[in-house]
Amino acid sequence: MKQQSNKNVIGIPRGMSFYHNYPFWYGFFNALGIVPVLSDLTTKQTMSDGSALVVTETCLPIKIYLGHVINLLDKGIQNIFVPCLQSIAPKVYNCSKIRGLPDLVRNVIKRDFNLIEATLDKSDKDRGLYSFLKEAAAPFGITDEKLIRKASKAGWKVYNNFRVMLNSGMSYKSAMNYALQGKVFIDTQNKEYPISVALVSHGYNIYDERASMKIFDKLEAMDVKVFTALQLTDKQMSEGIAALDQKPYWANQYEMTGSAGHYLKDNKIDGLIVLTAFGCGPDSLMIENIIRKSKEFGKPLLSLTIDEHTGEAGFITRLEAFIDMLYRKKRSTIINKIEMHNYDYIPQTNICDYIKGAK
Repeated sequence: MKQQSNKNVIGIPRGMSFYHNYPFWYGFFNALGIVPVLSDLTTKQTMSDGSALVVTETCLPIKIYLGHVINLLDKGIQNIFVPCLQSIAPKVYNCSKIRGLPDLVRNVIKRDFNLIEATLDKSDKDRGLYSFLKEAAAPFGITDEKLIRKASKAGWKVYNNFRVMLNSGMSYKSAMNYALQGKVFIDTQNKEYPISVALVSHGYNIYDERASMKIFDKLEAMDVKVFTALQLTDKQMSEGIAALDQKPYWANQYEMTGSAGHYLKDNKIDGLIVLTAFGCGPDSLMIENIIRKSKEFGKPLLSLTIDEHTGEAGFITRLEAFIDMLYRKKRSTIINKIEMHNYDYIPQTNICDYIKGAK
């Protein structure tokens, strides 16, 4: 790879941790005078470009991520930010593909660019958050720790505003747009929805509209309120993991087992939709546990698997059938709760005497 460019532009692929962390990176890099540039929205070409670089068994999110790196390079962006997220908490690790993402990008994309691969490993006392941020800023000649800490506060401000708006009930897309503009709006439109579901998945599966086939729009059209892991606190997700008799080991347990455990206990949630990418090892283990526990809690669950070959027609059919079942289940529950008054039936026998007398 060539010598690092002095241009204060950093390319951020629209995949993997982007869907959770971009508000922070946006605030952080802008505060340092570094301009973040995003890859374009995922398309069929994005998937095709990424899939051509790896073996078939590689999971869809990784293929999409590689496609976004190619997209940035095609835009002429030379500094590509590919963070190495080893561990998000002591002894809580990401899956091997996420941990080795910079190595994968370096080895399969044979092009000339600067790979910025800061490492976050909270299981290693020497690789905490500020060490991570210093690594991200160093390629641009920024080493002033005070400046980096100040920039991190700017990043947290944007990120916290983003989460506050999500928690108020605002859609992901709207919350992201307002947060990046430095605005905060609380969604006070309390629309009543007849059905509420929890969408249990990773952000990179459900917020990528091409990968998820716009599942939020489809559910909204069915008059369904959707809840996700991003609307929960870390404490709520930790309690959810415990509720399913698990202990945190994988970082993605919080989004999967943690959110599922929380929403299975929530009486306002009518059912769960679990969306996972084909070939994801950690998810396959967690989903089995979630399905088993959903039966114990008496909550309906739909498990959907996606890859680059998933057909939208079959996807929509299964989704519609599940929501229709939830509607019918809710209607029957309401009908069964209606109090029926008991009446003593006394037959009218006097009419016989009346008829006899008339004769």
